Amino acid sequence: MTAPDWQRSSYCAQGEACIHIAADHGSVALTESGDPSGAILRTSPAALAALIRTVKETPGRG
Repeated sequence: MTAPDWQRSSYCAQGEACIHIAADHGSVALTESGDPSGAILRTSPAALAALIRTVKETPGRG
């Protein structure tokens, strides 16, 4: 199995504290750049889209 082709979030403003995301055989993989050898979260594209939509629609999120 080959390593995912990680992409850094375009909203990364805190140096190395970034989310990295990759397509991974029909799923989406996410990891945190501060610990590249740490945990990798895998989810479906639909579940990730629902999470992002919910965060964007939550009042007072920032």
